[in-house]
Amino acid sequence: MNYEIREKYEVLGQPEYDIGFWDFMSGNLKSKHDIGKHSGIAKSGYALPATSNKKYNVNVKEKSIFRNIATVHLRYNPNTSLWLYTDDEITRFVGENEELPIKDLAQDLTRERVNSYKIAALFKIANDMRADLGVNFEDYMLKKLAKCFGRTEDKAYITGTGVKEPTGILHNTDGAEIGVSANSLTYDDVINLYFSVKPEYRENGVWLMNDETALELRTLKDNAGNYLWRNTDDTILGKKVLISEFMPNATSGNKPIAFGDFSYYWIIERSPVGVTALHERFALQDQTGYIATEFLDGRLIRKDSVKVLEITE
Repeated sequence: MNYEIREKYEVLGQPEYDIGFWDFMSGNLKSKHDIGKHSGIAKSGYALPATSNKKYNVNVKEKSIFRNIATVHLRYNPNTSLWLYTDDEITRFVGENEELPIKDLAQDLTRERVNSYKIAALFKIANDMRADLGVNFEDYMLKKLAKCFGRTEDKAYITGTGVKEPTGILHNTDGAEIGVSANSLTYDDVINLYFSVKPEYRENGVWLMNDETALELRTLKDNAGNYLWRNTDDTILGKKVLISEFMPNATSGNKPIAFGDFSYYWIIERSPVGVTALHERFALQDQTGYIATEFLDGRLIRKDSVKVLEITE
């Protein structure tokens, strides 16, 4: 984040903004701290204060699988789309008078275009309930936001089309590479999927599948009667298994299992979380509505870092 953009967001860390934000959200419209002049910091609504944003990040990681295994980049930029660069590195022993292989790095930078996709959530809170929450209102709101956004994000990071939403790992051309094609799930096919991933990506690799696939894998044995799945720590070949309802079942044409290093899936946050309070819209019902928005993108920048098993006919 460059200096000009960083300076713009410094106000979010000021105590006055924090107080004004939560006064406004809780219905204290006579607060002495006016946040109206800062309405343009987030792309929509009022940006979460810095301390609240830290708490939100903790909460959303509890609701999102990908927030724990992907890499999150902050790219707060007014442009709708921008370029990110990925690169390789060369490390090797060289002789005393041997030159470094500079020419090998000449074409190593890869450009990835990232966009700014909007997620919006709308919910209501009864005003008497909000009053009862008291000092816990912030905690309630942040957990509510995390619940709304965490699941929606994960679905996009897995099945996203790249049209008006991030590009998911199961995307046919811009997602993970196919490591194994099989007619059904077998012990050997899962082993082959593991070894289809390069050693450098297996080191921090994890498995991703849904409950139904996990149940099927728990019953697979080798010829000696050894189970593929280790129940003591829920691992396969020593690698953790993560469960997501958004992974498809093991039926024809689907990709029910993914394995690899998901840190090469980049989540690019394009704006702070913004919240707008609708104090008048639901006043007759003695309720307050809230619209919250996120702007982000996501994509797998190294398509060979994660491999999938595809079920064929």
